[in-house]
Amino acid sequence: MHLNKLFAIALIAGVASAQQPAAAPKLYASAADVAAMMAKAKAERKDQPNIVQSILSLAPIAANLEYRASVGPAASHAKDAEMFYVIDGSGTLVTGGKIVNEKPQNADNSTGTGIEGGQSRKVAKGDFIMVPEGTPHWFSTIDSTLVLMSLHVPHPVPAAK
Repeated sequence: MHLNKLFAIALIAGVASAQQPAAAPKLYASAADVAAMMAKAKAERKDQPNIVQSILSLAPIAANLEYRASVGPAASHAKDAEMFYVIDGSGTLVTGGKIVNEKPQNADNSTGTGIEGGQSRKVAKGDFIMVPEGTPHWFSTIDSTLVLMSLHVPHPVPAAK
């Protein structure tokens, strides 16, 4: 390929990537902002078990609001630990065990219809939970609604020596 063609391709690629704005960091959310997000999720929810909105973001980390009004799928994340803070409501979180009807979503995440085995724990407003990478987790019951702050934390497992 001629040098001129390579230059033209590089220039076009550079212009195309420059036209796509990078997501601006979101570094602050007030209590009123979070209350408005909860109200919006409640109003917009149809039949879906979980509505997710961004609270804060500073790539590659994002804190999300999860508004859960019914039981959704179980999940496991191969490379990310996941931290939850219960903003409002209560439910039961199952961790560990084996995902039932497991289906890969991509190379690093899978979902399923529930969990066999594992440890059940009642969670409520004010609780913090850390789920290590590779650990199945599932909110098996939702008492009315469960509003969470969720944070995926890249946490690669160290190589064995």
